[in-house]
Parts: sequence; C-alpha cells; structure tokens
Amino acid sequence: MAPERRSHDLDAYESRVRDGPCFVCAFVAGAPGAAHVTVYEDDEHVAFLDRYPTVPGKVLVAPKAHIEHAVRDLDELAYLRLMSVVRKVALAVEAVVKPERTYLLSLGSQQGNSHLHWHIAGLPAGTPYAHQQFHALMTENGVLSVTDEEAAATGARLRAAISGV
Repeated sequence: MAPERRSHDLDAYESRVRDGPCFVCAFVAGAPGAAHVTVYEDDEHVAFLDRYPTVPGKVLVAPKAHIEHAVRDLDELAYLRLMSVVRKVALAVEAVVKPERTYLLSLGSQQGNSHLHWHIAGLPAGTPYAHQQFHALMTENGVLSVTDEEAAATGARLRAAISGV
C-alpha cells in the first residue's frame, strides 16, 4: 500500500527558503524549529531525514559549513569526502527502504536553498513509470504524511544500517 500523501504549501515553502535563514545552517546550529531526524554526522557533514519527503526514507546530506557550489567551492578531497558520505547514507537507504532505484541529486540555487545538499531518494519498487523520476521527487505532487514517531523509527533503522549494526 502506498503511503498517504498530503498537499504541500508551496507558496509558504518558497517564501521560507528564499527569505528565511539557511535551513542547513539553522539545523546545524540547533535553532528552534529547525530540528530534523539526524541519521549520520561527522566533523564535516550531516545527514538527516527530509522534512517534506516525497518518497519513504528520503535523506539530505550536507556539509556543515555553508558551502554553495559542489564543484567550485570544494577542493577535490573535500568533494570526495562529501561523496563518500552520500554513498554511505545511500547504501543505508537502500538497505532500509529496498528501493527499485536510488536517486541522488544536488538541488537548490542562489535564489533559495543555496546551502549545498544532496537528496537521497529511494524510488519505491512498483512505482508506475509515469510517477517515477522527477514526478516522484516533486513536492507539487504532495508529500508523505509521516508522524514524528515514524520518522524517529526510520531514523533509527538508517543509523543502524549506517553503523553496520
């Protein structure tokens, strides 16, 4: 059975990401209202459940430092360290969610969500082709209704998979 979806207030979301504080920096700083379920953290990176998931177990991975460009703002070693974290977390998503395919995307722009972050989105097996690819990722098509308890349980399963437990 497909998870229940709810509509997403796109106007409020756009206003928040374009005019509000950086959501990754606010999360890393522990700002009130910026909490996410953390699934991985090291000295340089953090991975956490997407607050507006379009597929089960969708995770964002970001450097803790406010970096905006994947290519020009990271030297080769920093880029490879970040991509190593993306791979580690993506393998955990695959182990927990058992997707048909795992999408890895870096989205955002100077106009909104400028902090570099990677989306790790496991496409649920059996998703009709017309609802795959970008359709599966667009909040315009609704976001999953996930309770705090469900998010905490998913986070725990992902942390266990990352640590190899």
